[in-house]
Amino acid sequence: MLLRFLGTGTSAGVPLIGCECRVCTSADPKDQRLRTSVSVEWTDATGHARVVLIDAGPDLRQQVLRARIKRCDAIVFTHNHVDHTFGLDEVRRFNAVQGQPIPIYAEPHTLGHLCRVYAHIFERDTNVNDSFVAHLIPHRIEEQDVKSGRGLELFGMRFVPIRGLHGRLPVLGFRIEAMSEQMKGAAFPLAYLTDISALPPESYKRLRGLRTLVLDALRHRAHPTHLSIDQALNIAFNVEADRTYFIHMAHEVLHEEVEAELPERIHLAYDGLVLE
Repeated sequence: MLLRFLGTGTSAGVPLIGCECRVCTSADPKDQRLRTSVSVEWTDATGHARVVLIDAGPDLRQQVLRARIKRCDAIVFTHNHVDHTFGLDEVRRFNAVQGQPIPIYAEPHTLGHLCRVYAHIFERDTNVNDSFVAHLIPHRIEEQDVKSGRGLELFGMRFVPIRGLHGRLPVLGFRIEAMSEQMKGAAFPLAYLTDISALPPESYKRLRGLRTLVLDALRHRAHPTHLSIDQALNIAFNVEADRTYFIHMAHEVLHEEVEAELPERIHLAYDGLVLE
């Protein structure tokens, strides 16, 4: 069982187009950040390899090629923003390799967004030509699922939705854990919370007993829709996971410099980092 950071950057990525700041021109590969996304990878009880993507951003093709990911068993979405959804068309190649449809899971407003943007996928019968498009099976994550803590059960892993706030927009994070003792990973149970500026009090009960917390931390300065590094630290201290990794960093964050400032057991993630 492992979590792979496919991208750890903000919506514009790092380096930014046209920027000559010290981070955007850094030679450190840890300062080069594709749009934020992760893969959860494991072998199920039957011995089959499984890969679940959390979000499918515009860098998805580059990310999966770099990571040598050759299958996709499901995709779960945190919210409907472009940097988390505009790579969905790329998963058609996984359909071809696997010869089967891919289930996707999202809240109704995110599914509505996907159906509008990708009408050629979800309304295939209206396409002028019967072209090569993804074959996806949409599943709704309802508000009751979030409130009850009822998780998605995917090939022996449980993905429990956690409510977060991205400014005024409700978004999802996920607590990820094995459903049996046969499947173990040192990084799990793990919670993944990107693109948040606040957590409702009731969400903290989903964050108890974590080995790993993955948490939005945009930059030092405050932002209306993302956690600052200090705000992320406060949540990390409250949750008390064995270790915490920050993601969705902007170009104000120089990896080597900020990493050196962080307390013990709290780190900046970087593209390609694998937690096992």
